[in-house]
Order: sequence, then C-alpha cells, then structure tokens
Amino acid sequence: MTIDEIRALLNDLESDRVERTISTTNTDKFGQAICAFANDLPDHRQPGYLFLGVMDDGKVKGLDVTDELLKNVAAIRTDGNIQPQPSMTVEKVSMGEGNIVMVKVEPSIFPPVRYKGRIWIRIGPRKGVANENDEHILMEKRRTNVTSFDSSPCLNATIDDLDLQQFKHYYLPNAMTDDEIEEDRKEGRGIKVQLSSFGFYDTRYDCPTNAGMLFFAKNLRRFIPGAYIQYVRFAGKDRTGDILMEHEFKANLCTTLKELETFVDTTIANRRPIPVSSTREDIFVDYPDWATRELLMNAICHRDYTSNGPIQFYQYDDRIEIMNHGGLYGRANEANFPKVNDYRNIVVAEAMKVLGFVNRHSRGVLRVQKDLKANENGEAVYDFSYQTAVMVTESKSPRGERAMKEAIANGLVIEGEEKRSQKRSDLTILDQKPSKMTENSEGKVQKPSFLTENEFPSMIVKNVYEALKLNRKAKYSWLQDNLGVSESTILRAINDLKELGYINPEHSKIKGEWQLLK
Repeated sequence: MTIDEIRALLNDLESDRVERTISTTNTDKFGQAICAFANDLPDHRQPGYLFLGVMDDGKVKGLDVTDELLKNVAAIRTDGNIQPQPSMTVEKVSMGEGNIVMVKVEPSIFPPVRYKGRIWIRIGPRKGVANENDEHILMEKRRTNVTSFDSSPCLNATIDDLDLQQFKHYYLPNAMTDDEIEEDRKEGRGIKVQLSSFGFYDTRYDCPTNAGMLFFAKNLRRFIPGAYIQYVRFAGKDRTGDILMEHEFKANLCTTLKELETFVDTTIANRRPIPVSSTREDIFVDYPDWATRELLMNAICHRDYTSNGPIQFYQYDDRIEIMNHGGLYGRANEANFPKVNDYRNIVVAEAMKVLGFVNRHSRGVLRVQKDLKANENGEAVYDFSYQTAVMVTESKSPRGERAMKEAIANGLVIEGEEKRSQKRSDLTILDQKPSKMTENSEGKVQKPSFLTENEFPSMIVKNVYEALKLNRKAKYSWLQDNLGVSESTILRAINDLKELGYINPEHSKIKGEWQLLK
C-alpha cells in the first residue's frame, strides 16, 4: 500500500475495517481486533487493518518500532489464543510524523474465529462479542467457503494454461446444443463466463478451478502432480515379476479418458476369435471392456486429487488391480457400498457425465459385477482396508484359454500356432483398399474379411471416424477445421465409413447427430 492509501484508511473514522490504538502492550485488544477482522461478519471480503501508534481521530502519534515489538505482535497469530489461525502480516510503516505498525488481516475462509474462546466481530466502527445469530451467519459462511477440491480455484494458474480449443470443440458440443452455442455467441458471452458456468473457472479469483485444470490443462502435472494413471504389465502373478510394459496416462482428462477407452478395448480386453466348430468362430475376451472401463472411470471420478500419487492400474497374468487414492466418501461406507453413493469431486463427476463416461445413476458397479459374471471373471473384489485408498481386483476370465484348448483338442487349431495367429490378427492393414461391402446368404451386410474393428483403409478415414465419435453433431466445416483437410477429402472418408458399416448409409444423421453403428 502507498502512504496516501494508508492515510486514507487512518482518516476514515467510520470504517469498520480499521482499528487504531497507541498502545504497544495491550495484546488482548490486539487479539480481539485481529479475530474480528478475520471473521468479516459484514462480508466485505477485504482485509482489515490494525494500526499501532495512531490515535482514535486518525492522527499519527508515532512509535519506537523495534524488532521486538514486531515479533510480539506477529506472535499473536501463533500463541494459541486465536483459533483457527488467521492469515495476517505485520510491518513497520514510516510516516512523516513518525513510525507506526500496520497489521493486515485477511478474512478467514473457516469462520467463526475465536480469541480465547469468544467470537469477536466488527459492529460498525467498534468490535463486540457475537450473539447466536451472528455465529449462525459465520457458520454458513464457513460451509459456503469449504468447497470440494475440484471446484476450488487453482490460484497459480491462468486462462493461458488451458487448452481452450479442446473446451470449444470437444466439451461445448457435448454440453450444449448448437442453438445454445449460437445464442452464447450472439450475446457475446466470453470464454471465461462459459468456463465458469460449468465450474471450470473462478471469476472471483480470475483463474481456472482445479476441475478446469484437470480437464483442459496444457501441462496438468505442473499444477496437480498426482493427476495421472500409471499402467504396468507384470510378468507373473505379483510385483516381483519382470515389467513387460508400462505407460503413463498423464494428459488432461479430456484426452486421457478417450485414450483409456481405446487402450482397454484394444489392449486389455485381449479380444480374439477362436474356432468353436469347423464353420464358426466366437469372440473371447479376458476382461470385458465395458466393465474394466467402468472401474477405471470410477477411480478417476472418485479419487482424492490432493494426493501426489497416481492411480495404479496394474496387470498380472491372472488379474488386474486398480488402486486410487481416497477412501469411500461422504455417506458411502463399506456397509452400504455400492447402493449408496457420494461425490468427492462434484464438477469432475458432472463433466464426465456430459462427455458420456459415467452415468451418475449409482448403477455402474452393479452392472460391472453382472458383466464380469457373464464373462466368467467372477465379481470384482473391493478392498477398503487401506483407509486412504481403495483397491479393486478384476480376475482374468478362463473362457478364452478353455476354448483354445478345446479347439486344439478338436483339431481346429494346430498346437503352437495359436500365438502366431493372434499376432497376425493384431496387424493393421492400411495400404490395401477394401472391396465393396457384400451380402451373405442371409442378406446381411458384412465387411471384407481382412478388415477388423480397429482397421481403416487410410489414416484420414480413421481420424474422421474418431472425430465423429467425439462430436456426434459435427458439421463438415468443423471436420475441415479440426482435421486440416478439404471438404472433398471429408466426403470421401464419410462414404468409406458408410461402405464399411461404421455409419448408417440410409440415415446418416437423425436429429442433427451422426448415426454411428460401432
């Protein structure tokens, strides 16, 4: 503060944000004033000031300000008489008439603050003890200020730390209709207002919230170090085995959620065709992709992001283990889980619902158990004994290995060839142009035999399909802008996707949304 600003405060005799005294030893008076400013009953949301060496009329008398005096005043904060401890600074200020001590006290986010067990407040230009109504107001302020971690401001971040294109082109089309987005544009609602309406920006502090950083940060771990997923594939059935593969999913959640979904489907599920007769193959998976995906999404949604440790996603020969920091939260406990649910991260949960990764109907865990039992994995086992973390174990299904043994025994597969055939099935054919779709004997459309679920005739066809999955309401202009290709290229890719059975060829768009078949 400048000297002129300090003089203005000293001369404002009606202000309830200023206390003046010429005493240097009346610590009770100092403590009461500091307590009253910290409580901020009038809700100014601005600091209060205690001036030592100033008379009641605002005139500076001056003090011999020593280090000992400054230490004694500063010690009021930590001597145990004021609880909870306020945020305050103590400094010497040289005025023309002499030196004074200025104590700056910030409003507490955890009121009521007590000095020697009593709640002191400002009542106009004087202080007094709070009554029951005053205490009730302060308690309400405390409940309002104590927000979840994800809705709290990330004070060391700015809007420049967010990937705003990701918010505009990925999140908004899922959260709002085209008409609503156009109305926002016409009304001139800025990007900060839009982010704030979804809980991603704090306009009071002019910075992103932690949820905003989780979903759109350009460098997430710089701000929230533990916000990543650590995948490790161990050889054997415990952590003493060799590490066969490891990967960190460390991007923001808009990117990580999509990456995890693809990773589970293409790598973890281990989907493979096994002949069950001379004319038919069945598809077998070790881990149902939806169930595994749901377990991971629950870990991301409910974890404690104040922890610096990652979500552990560990795979062994016989099982998968997922451990996330933070035990059961709120109303949920071991006795009523999973029928009773609560949300540690309210904004994160809502954003994941908008993007279609969770449903918030408290039925995800029940459906997981149903899918696992149907695939003979057995139910997922939840371990709450870690107190500050939750471990869930998903056992590997024996169906695939059993079917392969039967296929070998029946002569449908040559022993020793099953691994090589598995490797061949993983190959992606990008340099061949698929033939037109054909019809089988039943009149049903079938794709070329060499084209698997994850194969496309070219990379642009794959990119267009992935873009349509992200934005079902995408227009050709949006695809051109985001993929950097011409309209004719987009049209060719759309036609390929129709021929391959990825898009409904007869009704490509219904109610403005692409009708994707896979």
